[in-house]
Amino acid sequence: MPITVLSVASEAYPLIKTGGLADVVGALPGALSAHGVETVTLLPGYPAVMAALNAPSEIADMGDVFGGHARLLRGMAGGLHIVAADAPHLFARAGGPYVDAAGAEWPDNAFRFAALAKAAAQIGGGGSSLPAPQIVHLHDWQPGLAAAYLAYGGGPRPKIVATIHNIAFAGWFPASLAPALGLPSEAMQIDGVEFYGGVGYLKSALYFADRITTVSPTYASEILRPEFGQGFEGLLSARASALSGVLNGIDTEVWNPETDPRLAARFGRADLAPRKTNKLTLAQRFGLEPNGERLLFGVVSRLSDQKGLDLLADAVPTLVGLGASLSLVGAGDPGLERRFGDLAAEHPGRVGCFFGYDEALARLVQGGADALLVPSRFEPCGLTQLCALRYGAIPVVARTGGLADTVIDANPMALAAGVATGIQFSPVALAPLESALRRTAALYANGAAWAQLQRNAMATDVSWGASAETYAALYRDLLA
Repeated sequence: MPITVLSVASEAYPLIKTGGLADVVGALPGALSAHGVETVTLLPGYPAVMAALNAPSEIADMGDVFGGHARLLRGMAGGLHIVAADAPHLFARAGGPYVDAAGAEWPDNAFRFAALAKAAAQIGGGGSSLPAPQIVHLHDWQPGLAAAYLAYGGGPRPKIVATIHNIAFAGWFPASLAPALGLPSEAMQIDGVEFYGGVGYLKSALYFADRITTVSPTYASEILRPEFGQGFEGLLSARASALSGVLNGIDTEVWNPETDPRLAARFGRADLAPRKTNKLTLAQRFGLEPNGERLLFGVVSRLSDQKGLDLLADAVPTLVGLGASLSLVGAGDPGLERRFGDLAAEHPGRVGCFFGYDEALARLVQGGADALLVPSRFEPCGLTQLCALRYGAIPVVARTGGLADTVIDANPMALAAGVATGIQFSPVALAPLESALRRTAALYANGAAWAQLQRNAMATDVSWGASAETYAALYRDLLA
């Protein structure tokens, strides 16, 4: 018999995406199906989700939910079995999933995502025409209150898995909202949803879940420490036996350099020569000097201190001094955008920037840059380095979280053994990053060694196969 799972999240590719969470939620169901797991994905009824829903059918009427009528609609969308929480007063609006068109957080986010949680609890408790799932899998803070609604609801309770994609986002709201959210008074205590004097959506998920996962083994150990735990380290340490790290993967059909139509030239591990066409096209797009022999670093990232982009800005003079160039695709902190814009003006032909997100341009960076820089201060898993491995852009990464778990450093031993796939350096400081740039330049100067590094990188299994097998085993263990 298949295992039935309700996966609950605030976004899923290809329907709605702001970050890596969407990629995971969108790709995992297909990979799990090979292991006897049937997944239904519950999403908020955003306009993009409702428009994509094919032949929707109502599976439950939720009645009044936080000031408006809500219902649950089931259908196919984006290749996924979807249930949409159709609550127009909460989700049918222009803007993003979390912020309005001006970039300000929606003032009713507490209620918007509590509605998603109520929908999850209703389905999980058997309150729809769908058979009750055996497992409810909550992703990040947004659906976290579902665990509390199920715990305090007094009805049937499925097994609950909570996955932390980024513990920096806790979903904290004032305690005064608790009654309006439908939480009983006993919920507002340390053995409940109370978190630093407020309602903690992620706290709810982590406290009541049967199993807790995060997106890499190293991050699972890091978040037990105060410098990474964001105030959850005590709870997680107490629940350490329920915590594990499961590496993310990528959809290797979607990310395939042999078939990617967005590349100027397609290529495979057996023939890397066409990458040079992509490199020259990339240089042209960014206004860089058209030199196919010059070491070209790429960046595809949110511009933030968490991603270490402030350190990279400090390191640009060293990068240019090594004879290298930089192409950056990203958006975020206005100060960092200005700073990189200034660096591009200071180093014409050597530093080029695109502020925003352009999928085609991001793929061209992966398929044309010689190396991809990921200098994060912390990184739960990271997907961009997995894409880089797949596309032969050597990842140069901070030794933290999933970056440490997915890239094999090109130290002398790994090079001698022929297993190196990239370069690691200590995070949070400029000197190790500059040292990594110098190491990269030295390796690049050795053409044979660099080509072997690229072939090793492209041979890395970055698919969802192993991760899906691990999740399926975790589900089976929960139900045993």
